[in-house]
Amino acid sequence: MNTTPMPDAKLHLAQLNIGRLVAAPGAPEVADFIDNLARINAIADRSPGFVWRLVGADETFGASDLSMPNDPTMAVNLSVWESAEALENFVWNTVHKRFYNRKTEWFIPLDTPHFVMWWVPAGHIPALEEAQARLDYLAANGPSAYAFGWESLPNVQAWKSQRCA
Repeated sequence: MNTTPMPDAKLHLAQLNIGRLVAAPGAPEVADFIDNLARINAIADRSPGFVWRLVGADETFGASDLSMPNDPTMAVNLSVWESAEALENFVWNTVHKRFYNRKTEWFIPLDTPHFVMWWVPAGHIPALEEAQARLDYLAANGPSAYAFGWESLPNVQAWKSQRCA
């Protein structure tokens, strides 16, 4: 069921994805993930429809120094895209997909949602606190126009074959 209104041309799609690593950055268990972050982030940065992503002091590990909660094993990815289709293309039609398919090697399953999307006015850069509030809302209330997952976007379908929501 689609609970998300379709955006107009003045809206962009924000997304937050968090994950708890099986070991701290620098540990051999997550080395392949950490060693490839710069490459994956560079692909995102060059992807059609990419607008912005949160970058911490250590650009190689994205915003890992901005952990949620204050935990070195909690990886954070916050970005803005021109459209759901642009994000979908990056996630499922680039080398990113190969790393997504290996997530169980590097991340501990969470008991709460770890991914949320929401529409923002073009030019708005979401704060990490705003993103966390959206994720918390999704966990407490389910998908709505305020916070949603892939299942709320009728124009994107690739996520279904990946069994993620």
